[in-house]
Amino acid sequence: MPSNALYYGDNLEVMRKYLLDASVDLVYLDPPFNSNRDYNLLFREQSGEPAQGQIKAFTDTWQWSERAYDEFCQTCPKPALVELVQGFVRTLGRNDLTAYLVMMAPRLVELHRVLKPTGSLYLHCDPTASHYLKVMLDVIFGARNFRNEIVWVRDPAGKGGKRISRQWPRNIDVLLFYTKSDTYAFHQQYLPLTEEQKQAYRYEDARGRYKAVQRGNYSDEMWERFRAEGRIHISSTGKEYLKYYLDEARATVGSVWDDIPGFGTRTAAAELLGYPTQKPLALLERIIQASSNEGDTVLDPFCGCGTAIVAAQKLNRRWIGIDITHLAIALIKYRLSDMFDLTEGTDYRVVGEPTSVEDARALAQHDRDEFQKWAIGLIPRARPYQDKKGKDTGIDGVLFFKDDLKDPKRALIQVKSGRVSVKDIRDFRGVLEREGATLGLFVTLEPPTRDMVQEAAQAGGYTTPLGNLRIPRLQIRTVEALLGGEGFAIPSAALLMGVAQAERVAATSEQKALEM
Repeated sequence: MPSNALYYGDNLEVMRKYLLDASVDLVYLDPPFNSNRDYNLLFREQSGEPAQGQIKAFTDTWQWSERAYDEFCQTCPKPALVELVQGFVRTLGRNDLTAYLVMMAPRLVELHRVLKPTGSLYLHCDPTASHYLKVMLDVIFGARNFRNEIVWVRDPAGKGGKRISRQWPRNIDVLLFYTKSDTYAFHQQYLPLTEEQKQAYRYEDARGRYKAVQRGNYSDEMWERFRAEGRIHISSTGKEYLKYYLDEARATVGSVWDDIPGFGTRTAAAELLGYPTQKPLALLERIIQASSNEGDTVLDPFCGCGTAIVAAQKLNRRWIGIDITHLAIALIKYRLSDMFDLTEGTDYRVVGEPTSVEDARALAQHDRDEFQKWAIGLIPRARPYQDKKGKDTGIDGVLFFKDDLKDPKRALIQVKSGRVSVKDIRDFRGVLEREGATLGLFVTLEPPTRDMVQEAAQAGGYTTPLGNLRIPRLQIRTVEALLGGEGFAIPSAALLMGVAQAERVAATSEQKALEM
């Protein structure tokens, strides 16, 4: 199965349709669930303030579905898991929590199926459901294949944890680490010593500071080798110890990770893209470095803004990402382009998104809102727009660009999937005037009429300081043209998105050598 692929769609359906048995080396998943969080605000404006466009990409609540529950009970191949979930439903009731567990159960079964016998899984969750998920994983993977419960302290300094009246701040997440068997990749991770730990190195010789450690299980042959190397410390009583030097010492990373801050600090915030469930890149790098090897395949079935994908690419792993929103897929494309110069169709595949006008028309008929988000994603760095009051403003998307040293300029986007006429262009011209926008980008599924083209021309032009070029102020492109690579005329220097631009990472020769 080719790797390096993004799949748009329900991850359960995608895994069943596309992913082969025993084809993945490492799974990381961060399935969203916390009914107290609002994940509708996906982007922030350039100033860092919440965007007026509050985008309802997904609702972070898994609502109860009797049909999904019945389907799971009838089709799950693990009777013990069915019995467990039925017990949860009987004792906890039919609510958001048990709906979440019902949705997660078949997905965890599929993730176990696609893992290689040597594979590992990290399930990222918060204390709301971690204990229920652990019991489910014990049934699916076998309790003996549970390796660790890792606590990630998102706010080590105590400044960013969520304060709730009459209880302790919530500042931790849980990572449940399972393997499929007793044979699996694991590379211990290390940190520099703390100043307190360095104090134990109280002896010094010509090489440097060291501490004396007991002989332990070293053989006589090894001990004599240490003696020849000058690594034996003799105490005042004549007892021999091994010299362990400070310059070669490292601290082993344990199961409490308090050295990777979340996005409540300025250091971490520099990486923030504005996506609500985003995790620090360092967190995913640690997981991937510890539990996989170069060339291995990493799967993230809830890939969101793609941090696991980015970490895998950076560390020379193959990757597969799945998400159910066009917003997420578009954002991952931008990150891969910004950071690695990767190109869709050449360096990785996107499966499930429309690739032809017929596909686009089918999507529009099935879900007009998703069609709109997908069409906006055809315009590099554009993002959907929605008025904070939910009213129809005539604006479907927005793109920021900067072609001088002043504030970013706006290009407003409107998308039409049905019949279009000159009235649509006339109305959009009114929107541009009302909003004071620099450019207007009109996307249509159906070809524009001659009157529409003439009306757009009446909107005049905009002269960009970049080369003193004049471009049409109101531009029309069909979906067919955008799919064919005919984009809008937009000043291209320092294009900005409603989220921060990802830090660039140079591809290594090893990365380029990996075949798709």
